[in-house]
Amino acid sequence: MDQPFIVLPEEQAPEGIEHCELCQLSKQRTRVIWGEGNPKAPLMMILDNPGAREDQQGKPFLCGTRETLQLGMREAGIDVNAVYVTYLLKCRPLRAYNKPVARAACLPHLHLHLLQKQPLVLFGFGNVVAKPYFPDKESVSVKELRGSWCKFQGTPISFSYHPLAVRRRPNLLRIFVDDLRGLKEKWKKISPR
Repeated sequence: MDQPFIVLPEEQAPEGIEHCELCQLSKQRTRVIWGEGNPKAPLMMILDNPGAREDQQGKPFLCGTRETLQLGMREAGIDVNAVYVTYLLKCRPLRAYNKPVARAACLPHLHLHLLQKQPLVLFGFGNVVAKPYFPDKESVSVKELRGSWCKFQGTPISFSYHPLAVRRRPNLLRIFVDDLRGLKEKWKKISPR
């Protein structure tokens, strides 16, 4: 029998950040969404931004992104309790916005997140998430980055396709699972015994 997907509990934004107005997304959003999952997890996964339902409902639910992510994790042998999921942008974009300005405004929030959580390994999904880690490159592609590791603030980081891309193109699922297996191997290598 297939295991059910798990709805991860949401963690509230730190005091003061829940009303952030550093970029124009503050005029579009309903609320700031900080992250979800095990706040003490060794693995931090980074998606581009929260979905529309997170923004509107503010209660746990399971969307296609999370189903695909959990399917990949299950296939790779990663326990959902070992993961904390956060976002590059802490607000849901509802219409056009200045992407570089919004990313630059949200990056300090991600830095704060890393200081708070101190994960052993970071794993980002999609080109939007990868771009801020390579500011000198004109374009960044997870197709080229996947399978390689670099460091961000001293923490190993790698990238794979966004779960929605995998959902839309099922031929990417095998590659996605392989990337998550690589994440598990990296975590096990550096995990304290």
